Amino acid sequence: MSTSVTTTCRDISELLPPARLAVKLLFQECFKAGIKNIFITETYRSQERQKYLYEQGRTRPGQIVTWTLDSNHKSRLAWDVAVGPPQSLYDVATLSRVGAIARKLGITWGGDWIGSIDRPHFEIKSNGVIPKGYKLEGQVIVPTSSAVKVQLIVEDNKPKPTEKDDDKMEFTNKTTKAAVRDFIKQAVDKGLIDKSWLDKFDNGTMTTGDYEGLKLIIAQRSN
Repeated sequence: MSTSVTTTCRDISELLPPARLAVKLLFQECFKAGIKNIFITETYRSQERQKYLYEQGRTRPGQIVTWTLDSNHKSRLAWDVAVGPPQSLYDVATLSRVGAIARKLGITWGGDWIGSIDRPHFEIKSNGVIPKGYKLEGQVIVPTSSAVKVQLIVEDNKPKPTEKDDDKMEFTNKTTKAAVRDFIKQAVDKGLIDKSWLDKFDNGTMTTGDYEGLKLIIAQRSN
């Protein structure tokens, strides 16, 4: 991945597999705890971008945003989160709840650090594994903007489209339809699929076969 030092990467696919799994598990457990308005603000960060951010508030105007040149963001093992409305962007109470969940999952939370507290920051070791008693329970939608809520799509609430003669998808539940649309839109935003797929869904011409094939494409390109 090649980006400028001013570009923020929010794509969890840029993280190493242990971190990618940890992110999904963290967001899943937050969803189950009723915390659905958190989102990713940064994942991978190049050494050049780390240096650029370190200079802010020191040799470059602005407020200090980092105190290190050696961050696990550049090792693809760390990610930052923020809080969506109605709370403030870095709401302490919400981030503290997320931090408590992270501890149970073996994830390091920057809010536990002494001296240099960094509540939006989470990271995991390169040999990190899922703790006993936890597992991914379905498709976890990890938002990268405050406009999307954390979602967990499990077998029992996967979309159940009905098939007519034209095989077009129909939904009896508005929440399920919205969840499927968000799933497709995030794949478009990440560049995994073309926007024509979202257009097809919006204009009602997507078939059940289209959707099943689309899920396979997204899964393959996410790995």
